[in-house]
Amino acid sequence: MKPNQRPKRPHFSSGPCAKRPGWKLDLLANAEVGRSHRSKPGRAKLQEVIERSRRVLEIPDDYRLGIVPASDTGAVEMVLWSMLGARGVDVLAWESFGSQWVNDIIGQLELHNAKAWVADYGELPDLEEINFQNDVVFPWNGTTSGVRIPDGDWIPENRAGLTICDATSAVFAMELPWKKLDVVTWSWQKVLGGEAGHGMLCISPRAVERLETFEPPRPLPKIFRLTKGGKLIEGIFRGDTINTPSMLCVEDAIDALRWVESIGGRDEVRKRSEANLDVISEWVDRSSWVNFLASQPETRSCTSICLQIADPWFRSLEPDDQAAIAKRVAGKLDEEGIAFDIGSYRDAPPGLRIWAGATVERSDIEALLPWLDWAYAEIKGSGKSESAANRR
Repeated sequence: MKPNQRPKRPHFSSGPCAKRPGWKLDLLANAEVGRSHRSKPGRAKLQEVIERSRRVLEIPDDYRLGIVPASDTGAVEMVLWSMLGARGVDVLAWESFGSQWVNDIIGQLELHNAKAWVADYGELPDLEEINFQNDVVFPWNGTTSGVRIPDGDWIPENRAGLTICDATSAVFAMELPWKKLDVVTWSWQKVLGGEAGHGMLCISPRAVERLETFEPPRPLPKIFRLTKGGKLIEGIFRGDTINTPSMLCVEDAIDALRWVESIGGRDEVRKRSEANLDVISEWVDRSSWVNFLASQPETRSCTSICLQIADPWFRSLEPDDQAAIAKRVAGKLDEEGIAFDIGSYRDAPPGLRIWAGATVERSDIEALLPWLDWAYAEIKGSGKSESAANRR
């Protein structure tokens, strides 16, 4: 039977993600549009994003934090091109974005002293094998696989290389061991539900030392340059952005950060994300047709929750047919206005991906789950009918 209760907000996309509860366009009325971002009011808004982010995330005082171009991808690329090459590199990948960093480091930068540690979707590489004499590049949470690093115990306090962490779908939702991370990057459109195009770059004193003592053996585009004359460009970390930011996006980020503060800060947004994961976990335990893509409970993401279809009938189909069925399930829920954009990532195994970060209400997750059961049953029924007709 088709369920009666509908999610109040059908926004379960993994990026850009759901806006915070109560959001409306009028909240951007105070944006400094029509003003230079280098004006006193414009710079104050940019600085507010930096300081509120630092305060909410409890970033160490001696870490620099700045706004950079091109979202989280731009922040990661800036670091890879500016910092790598001083020593060997270990790069970890267990989904598509980590694989992009592997390609950048080995394929584009052509660093021959680099080693890729790659695991299949649903798994993590062996973290105990990582060489911290090298720089280490890794995502904290695999946005397209739903697999996260459970803790920072595998990272030593005393390490020779830098730890470079892509944390875009983890920050504001998971506990990060800041003192063990030398570079952390994220964007506003993930857990904050902000608008796209801008990245955040957080660097430790060790990372600053690397920037000021290492000259990359490659030309750097202007938007990648973090130093001038061998010294860190401090203005980047005081709101002097390299390129022109959208002041509408900046205002939206400020609103999201104020919301986080209003509900209790970073602990509360983490609790909200974990509570959403708990609801889905209980449903998966009861389900006869679906399972988590992450093989181990402790590695299951509480933001980008990736599900695989475990029904034996589905597993008996050819890979192309599996992909088509999963796509039809997601499409049916989209057509019903129940859940938008929940198909698995294009490089991931066929299935579903549900964003469950803090801006998603638990009640909407609870309302969604019966619809998943209904949509799969409908598609499975029609698929079996088609197969029977073809056999005749």
